[in-house]
Amino acid sequence: MCTASNYITERHYFGRNFDYEISYNERVTITPRNYELKFRKIDDIKTHYAIIGIAAGIDEYPLYYDACNEKGLAIAGLNFAGNAVYQDMKEDMLNITPFELIPYLLGCAESVAEARKLIEDINLVNINFADELPLSPLHWMMSDNSGEAIVIEPLEDGLKVYDNPVGVLTNNPPFDKQLFYLNNYRSLSNKNPENNFSDSFDLDEYSRGMGAIGLPGDLSSASRFAKVAFTRANSYSDMDEVSSLGQFFHILKSVEQQNGCTFISDPNLYEYTIYTSCYSTSKGILYYTTYENSQISAVDLHNEDLDSENLINYLLINEQQINFIN
Repeated sequence: MCTASNYITERHYFGRNFDYEISYNERVTITPRNYELKFRKIDDIKTHYAIIGIAAGIDEYPLYYDACNEKGLAIAGLNFAGNAVYQDMKEDMLNITPFELIPYLLGCAESVAEARKLIEDINLVNINFADELPLSPLHWMMSDNSGEAIVIEPLEDGLKVYDNPVGVLTNNPPFDKQLFYLNNYRSLSNKNPENNFSDSFDLDEYSRGMGAIGLPGDLSSASRFAKVAFTRANSYSDMDEVSSLGQFFHILKSVEQQNGCTFISDPNLYEYTIYTSCYSTSKGILYYTTYENSQISAVDLHNEDLDSENLINYLLINEQQINFIN
C-alpha cells in the first residue's frame, strides 16, 4: 500500500510514501546516461537520460520504486493487487516487463506528453525479474515540470492512461473509481461550515476545522486517497524550495502508516511507511525520510558524473539523526 502525489509552487515536486511490511534494502540509485539499459524482449538502450530514484538493493539492475530523470519527468509505481493484469507477448508492440517500465519511460521521454506517445505502443508482458523476485501488481503515477499528471494502469484489455487532475494516487480501486469517490466529499472545506442543519435553532462552532468533518482518517487506500487529495488541494506554503518541500512532506505524512496499525501476519509483521520521497524535479534533487530517521536527507543528481557507464548507489540513512541544541 502506498500514496503518491505531486505539489506545485514555484517549482514542481513529486514523491510518495512507500508502505510495506518488508524492506528490500532500498537505496538511492543513479543511472547515468551511458549505463546500458538491458531489456528482455526489446533492443537494449545504450544512451538515455540520466535517472535518480529509490530502488531495491539489486546490484545488476535499477529496480526503481520511484524515480525522476534529468528533464524533470517523475514516476512512482504503487501496489495494484487484484486489478493489475500483465499480458502475453504481442507482435507489433513494444513488449516490456513491468520492472522495465520506469527506466524505459524515464530513459526516453522528456515529458508526460512524450511518455503518452511511448505508452501507446507498450505491451506489459508477464515476465518475472527472477524466480525469487516475481512481478508485483502495480499501477503508476507520472508527472512533470509542467504539473501535468497521468495514471497508467495495466488492465485486462491493455494499458489505460488517465488524466490525473487531483495529482494523487493510492492503490485500489482503479483510478477512475478513486476519482469518482471524491464526489462523496464535495461538501468538505477548509473553512467552518454554515448551519444548514435547521433554521429553527442555532448550532455552535465549538472548534476550528469543522469544515473537514467527514474526511476519512483510516489507513485504507480509498480513505488515504481522499485524505491526501484534500490536504494537497488546500495546502499552503511559501514558494521557496525549503518551504515547498517541507509542506510536501507534511502532505504525505498526513497519511503515513505507523508500525503496528496495519496487521499483516504473526509474528509481529505490520505494514508501515518505510520511506517518504520528494523530488524537486527541475533541480534533480531527491529528498527523503525513512521510518526510523525523520530528518530530511538529499541526493543531487547533478553532483554526479552523469556520463558514467556505472550505477551510483547510496544506502538510505535509517538511523535517527538528532540535532542537539546544547
